Amino acid sequence: MEFTRSSGVLLHPTSLPGPYGIGDLGPQARHWIDFLSETGTGLWQILPLGPTGYGDSPYQCFSAIAGNPYLISPDDLLREGLLHSNDLTNLPNFNVERINYGEVISWKMDLLHRSYEQFRHSEKKWHKEAELFYKEQEEWLDDFAMFMALKEFHGGKPWTDWEVKFRDRDPGALDLFKEERSHAVQRQKYYQFLFYKQWNKLRNYAHEKEIKIIGDIPIFIAHDSADAWTQRDLLYLDPDGQPTVVAGVPPDYFSDTGQLWGNPLYRWEVHARDDYQWWIKRLKAVFSLVDIVRLDHFRGFVNYWEIPSGEETAINGRWVDGPGAEFMTRIQDEFGGLPIIAEDLGEISPEVYKLRDQFNLPGMKIMVFAFDSGETNEFLPHHYGENCVVYTGTHDNDTAVGWFNRIGKGEKTFAQRYLKSSGEDIAWDLINAAWSSKAVFAIAPLQDLLSLDNRARMNYPGNAKGNWGWRYTESELGSDIREKLTEVNYLYGRAK
Repeated sequence: MEFTRSSGVLLHPTSLPGPYGIGDLGPQARHWIDFLSETGTGLWQILPLGPTGYGDSPYQCFSAIAGNPYLISPDDLLREGLLHSNDLTNLPNFNVERINYGEVISWKMDLLHRSYEQFRHSEKKWHKEAELFYKEQEEWLDDFAMFMALKEFHGGKPWTDWEVKFRDRDPGALDLFKEERSHAVQRQKYYQFLFYKQWNKLRNYAHEKEIKIIGDIPIFIAHDSADAWTQRDLLYLDPDGQPTVVAGVPPDYFSDTGQLWGNPLYRWEVHARDDYQWWIKRLKAVFSLVDIVRLDHFRGFVNYWEIPSGEETAINGRWVDGPGAEFMTRIQDEFGGLPIIAEDLGEISPEVYKLRDQFNLPGMKIMVFAFDSGETNEFLPHHYGENCVVYTGTHDNDTAVGWFNRIGKGEKTFAQRYLKSSGEDIAWDLINAAWSSKAVFAIAPLQDLLSLDNRARMNYPGNAKGNWGWRYTESELGSDIREKLTEVNYLYGRAK
């Protein structure tokens, strides 16, 4: 698919400001879209929108299709009569700069439970609208709601630790559970109704402002997910549902022992036998929510790092062939032009670039990777063609200021020479270099627009705790940031 020269900002909705301990899809999200529009910025890039599980990571979700109920806006529920004003009294004194997930989740789910009780006694129009949504989404929603209700029933334990009749999806046991705990199942459907309703409203607002949203699809799914529970035949799982091999990457830039992700791996030959229908459904669902997709760990479609289950690091793995061009051809046949960005970072073989280029997918260039090996480094802007997306950094990188503060003298000196920079405003020096390049899209995390240091880092790959918590405050988006972003969008021909 041909993209138009543009710019964007990477910001997950959890990082939006507001009084409820975590960003949501309500008024602050619309203010954010206004900011992008007013500065001529045409793209908003987000992370996966699914319901987060282990480590609160958006890359370890309970579903490949469902939305995260923690993102539902209390303000919008109140305005629509699905909460009472009393429900928002005695609000906890949440940290406005960082998410305390334990505190937020407990409060938010209690609030949503109260909204469900309000919904049960609400006007018929709400029930008709919800029932229509349930019917339209029943192919995935019924299983997901049952999964979450069972997970709640088992005290949050992973599905492999449930009673065997539930773990192995005994039809009689599931029917009886659905009958006896119908409200627990219906409540989960209701949360998805709220999420989709609010997200679609927000996306429509973005489109009114001529903003496109870039979403993100993790190549692998979480083991503790409705998808793994219902689609065991598509994964390398033993009779008890445990993975026999898991995903990760070998030692790399981020870790000397590699990254042990732990996701179960696909039995690609089984996917191929039914013409990749599970993937087609997954992509259709994601494209119903966003305009462009970043396909995470694109190299895994060529070959992926397989690690025996039980290993403590990712060192003892092997490369195994993925589905390659056959899979991409099937996707192209289904969707026509592919509005996809290939995440082609890490240890990459020539075959990965060949597959990317065969389907004319833009790859990714990362500015903070550009200065450690001299002028031949492929991430330096003078090497870019148009069909790529340049980032100052991603959610997995340190902030630009954090990176510059910790790199060695040689790398720092080369960066200053290349950028003609004193280093005092390094984040904006990188932004200017990225925006002025030939790359069709230039994108920066909001942390870099705000010139924030390491304390604002979003994620440390391989570290399961303490990530995904950063938030900005509304006062940080001052007139100086708006003017600077408007100016670079204008100067380098990226204004929408």
